[in-house]
Amino acid sequence: MSYRICKECGKENTEVDWCKECNAKHFQQNFKNWTSGNNDIDKFIQDTQLSATDYEKVLEWIPYNKLYDIEYIAKGGFGKVYRAKWIDGYIESWDNINKNWKRYDSNEFVALKSLNNSENVTSEFINEITMHCKTKKYQTVSVIRVYGITQDPETKNYMMVLPYAEDGSLRAYLDKNYHELSWDTKLEYLWHITLGLESIHEEELIHRDLHIGNILSFKSEVTVTDMGLCKPADYNVSENPKNSIYGVLPYIAPEVLRGQNYTKAADIYSFGIIMYEVISGLPPYHDVSHDKNLAIKICQGLRSRFSNIKVPQLIVNLVKRCLDANPINRPEAVEIRDILWQWWIGDEELQKQFKQIEESEKINTSLPASSIPLTSLSYETHSEAVYTSRLLNFNNLPEPKNSDDYYNEQNDNIISEKFSGK
Repeated sequence: MSYRICKECGKENTEVDWCKECNAKHFQQNFKNWTSGNNDIDKFIQDTQLSATDYEKVLEWIPYNKLYDIEYIAKGGFGKVYRAKWIDGYIESWDNINKNWKRYDSNEFVALKSLNNSENVTSEFINEITMHCKTKKYQTVSVIRVYGITQDPETKNYMMVLPYAEDGSLRAYLDKNYHELSWDTKLEYLWHITLGLESIHEEELIHRDLHIGNILSFKSEVTVTDMGLCKPADYNVSENPKNSIYGVLPYIAPEVLRGQNYTKAADIYSFGIIMYEVISGLPPYHDVSHDKNLAIKICQGLRSRFSNIKVPQLIVNLVKRCLDANPINRPEAVEIRDILWQWWIGDEELQKQFKQIEESEKINTSLPASSIPLTSLSYETHSEAVYTSRLLNFNNLPEPKNSDDYYNEQNDNIISEKFSGK
């Protein structure tokens, strides 16, 4: 693929309108004009600028006075999240006529994610940004990019500057728009998530806290975010027992609940729960307490059922494979990506099943009791159902297993109604 010729040096660009060699020179000439106040952060930003092969790999030091209309949004697991407008917008390419950077989305909203006590620049802060940069390899938003770093002048905490998702998490988007989503759109969303997960796993990393609250919605696309717990795939939990079980209980693989290491297969289990959730629209185990009793039942083979929607058997089977109690039986991200792609672009058998389901739904919605069009999901969440990441400590959980009829052809749902662990 040709990326055209650089107008400065006459060599072929490394990406569209991006010459790594010339742009590194422009960045380097500007190093003397800014500082974060911390040598480690300065070097980290400078290294990304010198090595960037396209604009999405670039990090900037963003002075806090370049941000305005700053508004607190939410508290995260290790810090706070704000919304703000960024005067400049992100770098897109070098303007050889004006001898300056062309920028995009000036005065648009961005998200600011702080890390508590990061004025001393903990390794966790730089690690999270590194994970974002390493896995941002596709020309999509499947893994959220980081624009740069700024610092709150009052708290002195450093903050990541990221794209702002107006629709919030995919969970929030489903609550408002689920009944408007077509099967194709659901498959597209799931495909984007697997693309992000694949890019994480290709770098021999694992996410370790994958749940629908860490999937952001950008209208036509969704993106994986919150890479703060991302670790190398050979990471040994025994080396850091304090973080051994951290996450949202319904999304944690049963072997991890029992204290085993997080693995790529554990991420796949989490994706299986997300797949169930996107298709059904319902949060997993929303009607029960998220306590040790639920953890025991999950290890015994309990899984959420598709109770509110008819789902093609091909999809049910893929969800089952992702949620298999034995990690070895779960598919890899690349296989799931390929399957979803085939379904999304038009698998004939699946499209036929979709059509049958849609015709059935039309009949149901034509009945008098269903004459009022649905606009948002209606479900009741148990008072002790927790969908934010937290430290969990369960002892003496049973050995994970599938339900007795998990792969029985007569069981056409994720799990039968006669689950013995209930």
